[in-house]
Amino acid sequence: MEFFRIHRTIPFMRHALVLNLISFLTFIAAVVFIILRGFHLSIEFTGGTVMEVHYQQTVQVEDVRGSIQSLGYTDFQVQNFGTSQDIMIRLPVQDGQDSTQQSEQVMQALQKQHADVELRRVEFVGPQVGQELLHNGLMALAFVVAGILLYLGFRFEWKLALACAIANLHDVVIILGFFAFFQWEFSLSVLAGVLAVLGYSVNESVVVMDRIRENFRKQRKMSVSEIIDLSITQNISRTIITHGSTQMMVLSIFFFGGPTLHNFSLALTIGIWFGIYSSVFVAAAISMWLGVKREDLVKPIKKDEGGEVVEG
Repeated sequence: MEFFRIHRTIPFMRHALVLNLISFLTFIAAVVFIILRGFHLSIEFTGGTVMEVHYQQTVQVEDVRGSIQSLGYTDFQVQNFGTSQDIMIRLPVQDGQDSTQQSEQVMQALQKQHADVELRRVEFVGPQVGQELLHNGLMALAFVVAGILLYLGFRFEWKLALACAIANLHDVVIILGFFAFFQWEFSLSVLAGVLAVLGYSVNESVVVMDRIRENFRKQRKMSVSEIIDLSITQNISRTIITHGSTQMMVLSIFFFGGPTLHNFSLALTIGIWFGIYSSVFVAAAISMWLGVKREDLVKPIKKDEGGEVVEG
């Protein structure tokens, strides 16, 4: 499906060197921020107090969040649990207070607004549990990366596969760099967003590489840069439709999903836009710098002794 058709090939590769240099510097900056500043990990990773409270009637999450903020908490999570009457609250560790004291303080604040609120459960999640959760999340990320690399290795010739892998790594590191630089809270939902971006980014790169491989077989007189420019231009309509519709859904989550999904949608937004950029100016350009040529993608045609054409 095409939203519109561009009849003139856009020379994307004309500026590939400058944009690749910018990408490299941005990548290095992201790595530096990750190493030096680290991540602002949520209480899912650092540990804290988990409370479950029940209301007799439906309660707004924002009302509960406001009551807890009045106690001086900044890093905490409030979300519905099962029904609109059940609320789960995650509180960070406070110096000089244990879980019992924290829960009592929070319940007093909540009862000022709704006297019928009941405390159903309270427990302390230690840092060790959080570290295990972080380890499992990183292992999941590693397995996804390994699976993607394996898929690319089977699907493409090594130059195109390596270019796609570098582009995907670029997108993930840039997202993590944003969260490290701005110290946005890094939670399990953000990790899920990073995993989603990995799949989303590799899909866009694969589509571009497929078109490049197809045009190498069709266009016999074009240079490598011209074939890459033609392939990207032919994909613009699809890119606008796919990324535009996806971004609209992500923006709806960003504006209406509440604080719980805010950073998740933020990670997806960064990933979507850098996914577009990397598929064009990272994956395609790197394949050109690696020296991809028609002979790499098109099997030579040979003739047997009887004069019949066979693939070499």
